[in-house]
Amino acid sequence: MTDEPTTSKDIPHVLAPPPLIFGMPLVAGLVFHESFHAFDIPQHMLSWPVRAFGGAAFVVLGAIFIVLALLKFRRAETPPEPWEETTALVTGGIYRVTRNPMYLGMALIFLGIAVIAGCLFMLALLVPTLFVIDRYVIAREEAYLTRKFGDPYRALLASSRRWI
Repeated sequence: MTDEPTTSKDIPHVLAPPPLIFGMPLVAGLVFHESFHAFDIPQHMLSWPVRAFGGAAFVVLGAIFIVLALLKFRRAETPPEPWEETTALVTGGIYRVTRNPMYLGMALIFLGIAVIAGCLFMLALLVPTLFVIDRYVIAREEAYLTRKFGDPYRALLASSRRWI
């Protein structure tokens, strides 16, 4: 069950815009971290240069995933926003690696910022964020795309993983 509301608009009815779902706990984690400096990753476990370069690598990789996905959407002439009607099935390219490169990219950016900040609390916030994305965004999108595109989308489900 996807808890999908009913309405006449042909969209997946995701819980909220995915950037907002990722952004709210990310900002909350940063504010918490800067306010209390609690749950810091100990320096002896992960030094600043390692955190900076490692975190930046996650951020860059995440941005690459998002850009590659957006380019595929542009080529297919369909909107990437889940609150707009999908007009074409986007496959190939980065979608051979993951069915959700934009969400994976957002997760990698979140992870990278948490690593750079050195905050275990932010890393912990990523877990429920991914649950919400998986359950209330991806599951609804998959149900919508299965209804809309049928067997071609089922073939994508069979050939490409949800995350990685």
